[in-house]
Parts: sequence; structure tokens; C-alpha cells
Amino acid sequence: MSDEKKDFIREIIAGDIASGKHAVPITRFPPEPNGYLHIGHAKAIGVNFGIAQKYTDLGARCHLRFDDTNPVKEDTEYVESIKRDIAWLGYDWGEHLYFASDYFEYFYDCAVALIEKGLAYVDSQTPEEIREQRGNVSVVGTPSPYRERSVDENLELFRKMREGGFEDGGAVLRANIDMESFNMNMRDPVLYRVVHATHHKTGDDWCIYPMYDFAHPLEDAKEHITHSLCSLEFENHRPLYDWVVENCPVPSTPRQIEFARLNIGYTVMSKRKFIQLVDEGHVNGWDDPRMSTLSGMRRRGYPPEAIRAFVERVGLTKQNSLSDFALLEFEVRNFLNKLALRKMAVLDPIKVIVSNYPEGGSETVTVPNNPENEEDGSRDLTFTREFWIEREDFMIDPPKKFFRLKPGGAVRLRGAYIIQYVDHVAGDDGEVSEIHCEFIPNTIGKSAPEGVKCRTAIHWVSCQEGVDAEVRLYDRLFSEEIPDNVEGGYLACMNPDSLKVVRNAKVEPSLATLIPGERCQFERLGYFCADLEDHTSKKPVYNRIVTLRDSWGSKK
Repeated sequence: MSDEKKDFIREIIAGDIASGKHAVPITRFPPEPNGYLHIGHAKAIGVNFGIAQKYTDLGARCHLRFDDTNPVKEDTEYVESIKRDIAWLGYDWGEHLYFASDYFEYFYDCAVALIEKGLAYVDSQTPEEIREQRGNVSVVGTPSPYRERSVDENLELFRKMREGGFEDGGAVLRANIDMESFNMNMRDPVLYRVVHATHHKTGDDWCIYPMYDFAHPLEDAKEHITHSLCSLEFENHRPLYDWVVENCPVPSTPRQIEFARLNIGYTVMSKRKFIQLVDEGHVNGWDDPRMSTLSGMRRRGYPPEAIRAFVERVGLTKQNSLSDFALLEFEVRNFLNKLALRKMAVLDPIKVIVSNYPEGGSETVTVPNNPENEEDGSRDLTFTREFWIEREDFMIDPPKKFFRLKPGGAVRLRGAYIIQYVDHVAGDDGEVSEIHCEFIPNTIGKSAPEGVKCRTAIHWVSCQEGVDAEVRLYDRLFSEEIPDNVEGGYLACMNPDSLKVVRNAKVEPSLATLIPGERCQFERLGYFCADLEDHTSKKPVYNRIVTLRDSWGSKK
């Protein structure tokens, strides 16, 4: 027996293959090109493309299909961004790239077939009237006064809709099903509406467009999709999905299966809300590194491998739940800890002068690139008389367990000497501007001499070789775990500390040579990425991907 972990969807597919129901599983990922993809989509992408990858020996495949049936909200910008995000996650649709708009004529023919069967009619009521007559969960619907139109009249009116004979909202095509159904989706749903707008792909060829619930099952059937996998919100739509497939002239019969969508704390999972965040200027575009869009995560520096591992860890169930954001960050740290090279950067610099070191003198010290992986080797840094350390690594009147630099104390410089405090210079405001120390010879890689207490090592950057840099400290966009539950709405709990920009950071020279998108660890500070858009060797810009440890767990 195989030890491979299976979820209920993979068990269904394995059973279908074993029984001979399907020789080749075919899945699809069907985004609407009306916004950028977010982390929630990564689950659907991973499921659909992952199943195709598992059965490549059988010829399985996953189609990338754009459900572009609403020209008002769709754009080629979104099409290209979606393709870019899926490829970044590591998936390939090959030659199987499709658009719902490829099938507009087919959809129309299917609608005509329904009319001819007496299963669809043109309704001339207003949208408000149709909505009111549908009733609600406790009140059955009222049939439209146009429900009994003849087949010939409906065919003529539908042709008139296609030819532009109606204004927007002037007429719709509805399915003739059951106005008393307990399932609201089966109460004569709208199949087609009039929309006079230019389509990103078909231009002005059409002025009627199919509704998603009508087009989607037809697309699946047209492409011979075997398993149409979607989130639980479409469970109540499945009877309509099956009705469309059963009553239209289709070449195959796909099966819809639902699974729980991905919900993560401290973020939102709605294109509408992402659009509001962007349009109202709460963030700096769709790829703002605070956004949980895939483009934002890519710019922040999230490894796609970590996102895939997170999605796999969350798994597939039939129960909606809230995943911990810390779990995603754990996967990011887990991946980067093994592969990210270590570098030294000082974000809040204060100068240290080693008074017993020769003026103008310098020497080379060797520092390992990654203690987790010896194969990553080491790098040379230049130790000089003057260097920068973090301001928080020095305290005049420290608490009892402060083991960094302090009056009467000593500390080791990472990869270099142990230094001892001598004096400091402070301004009228009491702010320390300079620290004077002495180095202890022969302490590189060696223990402190007798009588000197040195219990920790701190990072540093040579004043002579240090490079000025901008560092963007990103954090969670919202301060509450479930932003939608906050009084005043999700915008009311935006985290004011989600971005802090450090403009006077000092970094070691090798950091300036990173290419945009390259990741590393700033020792003792976190994991960082050279910004994809703004980073250059002359003006380095780094984004914090994640801190070294979870600081939100204790807050929560």
C-alpha cells in the first residue's frame, strides 16, 4: 500500500482512474481577468496543476482558461499578470491556454438550443423586478409574465439582443427551471445579459454576454474537463452546473467537486477589497509588498516554493477554516534559513571608534556565508578603525541581562575582534553620537581572555567600505486577525506599522551587488530581498521578507 498522503479529491480521481471512468484526468484553473491573483488563488492553482503533474505519465493536463465574460471589469493587464503569477509559482499550462471568449459562438448556439427546447425565455422586466420576483429562502418565487412566450418569439427577441436591439438591462435570457425551488440558483437564473462595452479580446463583436453560471459548465464540457474543482461557495451552484450540461449539446460530462477555500488571518481575500485598497491609495499598487496578492508577495521576496509548501500543509477539506498567517511565515523562514546567504547590515547606525587600532589601518576577516550550509563557503570583510553598529546594541544604563556593548563591558564583533567599552560622546539632548572602544588582539575566532566577560556577538559594517541603502520594513497589513469582523470594516484596522522606511542604513559592499529579487539574511535582523523595481547597485533598496522569529504570536 502506498504511503502517499491523499485528500478526498485525489482519492476521487484515483478511484475514477482505477475504475476506468477516466483514462486521463483533465483539470483547469479558470480565473476571471478582473484583478490580480492573491494567496487564496494559490491553493486552487496548486490543486489543479498539482493533480495534472501527478498524472503526467497518463497524459494529464491542466488548462489555464480565462473566464472573460464581463467586458466592463476585464483587462489584458490582468491576463498578463495572472500568467506571470502562475509561471512564478512553478506551473506550466503548455499549449492549453484558453479564453471563454473563444467559445462565444458556442455559448450562443447552446442558448438557442435551450430556447428551442422551451427551457429558456427572454424576459423584458427590469433587473429590480426580476430580483424581487425571485423571492427569498422562505418565500417562493413568482413566475415572470414573459415566461410563457413562444419559442419563435423568444428566438426572435434573442436574435434582436445579439444584434444590439436593446439597451443595457433592456432584456435578459433566463433559464426556465423552477421558481419554487429551495435553491435560489435554480429559480430561472439569468443566462445572458446585454452589455454594450468593448471586450479586451473580441472588441465590439458582441453586445450580449453569458453569465458565469451558464458559461462555466459549457467551457468545462467543451474542453473535456473531467474534474471541475472549485471552492465551497459554488456548492449551491452545482445543480445549475449539472442542469446546463444535461440540457445543452455538449461533447463531455464534467464533474464539479468543491473544497474549502483558503482563508488566512491578518489579511483579506477579496478582489473587490484589493481594488479598493489600490484605488483609494491605501497601498502602493497591486504589487505592494504588504498585499497578499501573488505579485505583492513576489516583490516582497516570498519564495514560491514556500507558498507551495504552505498550501500543501493546509491541505484540502470540506470545512472552511482560518489558517494562521504565522504558518505561512514559518514556511518562508524554513526555506530561506537553508538557502539564504548571510550578510551584515546596520539599520540604525551609531559609530564606534577603536582607539587602539592604527589610523588608516585595516585587515581582512573571513565570515561564513551560511552556517546552515558549509558548501556556501565564506566571504571576506574589511575590519577598520571605525565601523557602525546598531544603536540598540549599546546602552549606557542597561538592564541586568543586557549582554551587548555597555560601560565596563565587552562584546564580540561577528567574525572579528572582541571590543571593550572605553567612553562615549553624547550631545546636549543626551543622544549618543559616538562610542570609543579598544579591541583585544588575537581574539578573532578565539575565546575571550581571562577576566573579560563576552557572552554575545553583534553585527557591524565598516565605515570605510559600508554602502548607504534604503531598507523597507514590511509587516502585516492589518492589526486584527479577522479584519472583516472589526467594527467600521477592514480599513479601520489597517496596521500603521505595516511599513517603516529606513533611509540611512549601512550595508556591507556585497549587498550592493545583489540583483533585483535576490534574497539574503541580514544577520540578527531578518530575511530581506533586493526590491524588484527600485534596487540598483548605486541606490540599493531592500524589502524585509520576514523577521527571524514570529513576533505576533506573543501579541496575539
